[in-house]
Amino acid sequence: MKEGIHPDNYRAVVFKDMSNEYAFLSKSAAETSETIQWEDGNEYPLVKVEVSHKSHPFYTGKAQFVDTAGRIDKFRQKYSKFKKDDAKGEEKEG
Repeated sequence: MKEGIHPDNYRAVVFKDMSNEYAFLSKSAAETSETIQWEDGNEYPLVKVEVSHKSHPFYTGKAQFVDTAGRIDKFRQKYSKFKKDDAKGEEKEG
């Protein structure tokens, strides 16, 4: 293997699925400033994820609605001004 291409900060990290509060401990070099106390009593760095194998439709077999940051509402607000309004004098063909 090539020297100097692997990260130096490879350590145990807790990944937490924010859609269903599922968490698991794994090794990673992911950067994070948050920590969490794990089941074994030790404190580990915390990486928050939006989708894991416990919430992804491919693994669960069912679709789940996940709107973690109000993205749908933001989209609707942003583009609501582009809705066609028939009351403004637009005529329909037919």
